[in-house]
Amino acid sequence: MSVRPILTIGHPLLRREAEPVPIDEIGSAEVQGLIDDLIDTMRHANGAGLAANQIGVLHRVVVIEVKDNPRYPYKPPIPLTVAVNPVIGPIDDEMVRINEGCLSVPLRGFVERYVNVKVTYHDRHGRRHEGVVRGLTAGTWQHECDHLDGTLIVDRADPRTLATWDEYERHHRDDFVKEITGFVNRVGS
Repeated sequence: MSVRPILTIGHPLLRREAEPVPIDEIGSAEVQGLIDDLIDTMRHANGAGLAANQIGVLHRVVVIEVKDNPRYPYKPPIPLTVAVNPVIGPIDDEMVRINEGCLSVPLRGFVERYVNVKVTYHDRHGRRHEGVVRGLTAGTWQHECDHLDGTLIVDRADPRTLATWDEYERHHRDDFVKEITGFVNRVGS
């Protein structure tokens, strides 16, 4: 287990589509080591999630976790989730505007995300999971799965809303936190 460097915008691997992991290889030392490194790296960077290609590995693996995160204090808790070969899709047309950040892109911006998303994936033990995620949790899933397809927030964000983290904190954070807190209280996640 180790903290790996996180690739940043401009690195070509961030624009490549990740390859599925064969189910019978999930338990391998290589994949289990990758999962451990993703968890360590995400936690070290105070991220809400991390995709394998963000650390230079083109496998369809993401990790997601939110608990007392200083970067995202408004996000509801998400228990540590390891998703191998995740598949997501909206279950209705309800959308929310989220001011997203990214460990690979030193900017934040408003992105339209589906509020209700069906997710299917295998965990680190190869067990299949299927369910519905809502609200900001659904936004986190969509963001991480975008990475697996080579899509970054700059591809989805309204370019007029892009800001560095410092400028976001200085000029936009309070309004966004107030707005998104009302949304979280309404949808519960």
